[in-house]
Amino acid sequence: MVNFSISNARYTYEHDQKYPSEYADIHHIVLRSSAKYFFVYALALLVLACACYLYVLKEQSISLVYFSLLFDIFLVKLLLPKPVKKESVIIIPAFGVQLETQYVSGKVTRCFVPIDKILKPVLVECVTPVTCYWTLSLIVRGESEVVLVFKNFRPPVKMLVHVWKALRVATDCKEETCAPAP
Repeated sequence: MVNFSISNARYTYEHDQKYPSEYADIHHIVLRSSAKYFFVYALALLVLACACYLYVLKEQSISLVYFSLLFDIFLVKLLLPKPVKKESVIIIPAFGVQLETQYVSGKVTRCFVPIDKILKPVLVECVTPVTCYWTLSLIVRGESEVVLVFKNFRPPVKMLVHVWKALRVATDCKEETCAPAP
């Protein structure tokens, strides 16, 4: 049961409330399907079909087909480097925060951070020479680096604010800080 949802051209944010909020609070960022996957696979199929045509009808070497197959694999890996379908944050106030990444292949990776080790959830604006984006991180006791909540996606701040507020409630962060406008 999805209680709240926000979408843009690239991502969909879903606040899933299967359980009462004192048990678990689930937030998903889902990558919307794009025509990019169709284009890349169609291009790879076209390259392979041309190689087969040259081999069968023009009597070229079979090594051309092998090289085109290797080129197709390289092309797909280059153009589709992160086959991530969904990233989720499961907040269990009594225990901690579980970060999940679900891949297109069906593989799921999980990382659990105990609630008593979380010092503070923070929204950070990252500026590079090319772009500017927001990330949500957890400052964890005993760790030298922050833990990124969404490692593969860069959702807009209007989606991150909802997760940030839920994390603040779960970790009992009471002090007021500047929050970006959603």
